[in-house]
Amino acid sequence: MLILKSLVAGEMHGLGVSRRIQQITGGTFVVKPGSLFPALHRMEEEGWISSFWGDSENNRRAKYYRLTKAGRKQLEVETKRWGRISWAIAQALEAS
Repeated sequence: MLILKSLVAGEMHGLGVSRRIQQITGGTFVVKPGSLFPALHRMEEEGWISSFWGDSENNRRAKYYRLTKAGRKQLEVETKRWGRISWAIAQALEAS
């Protein structure tokens, strides 16, 4: 969900996705390449993101990712599901 959310800001390369997740979570989540790139690959296979090769800010070749229409829909589904889960957990923790 956080990968999809990070790409709402626009297309970016893998390192940019990792940095964006760290930024939007206040440093709580640091996504390592060994977790990030398999997830990006899976999301691309699902059609939630697309990719293209471009030059990074330091003029190196980098694979850039962008959110697709299907990815926006999936983010909406996952966000609603997370809302229900977090509400249920909060209710359970407040129960006496």
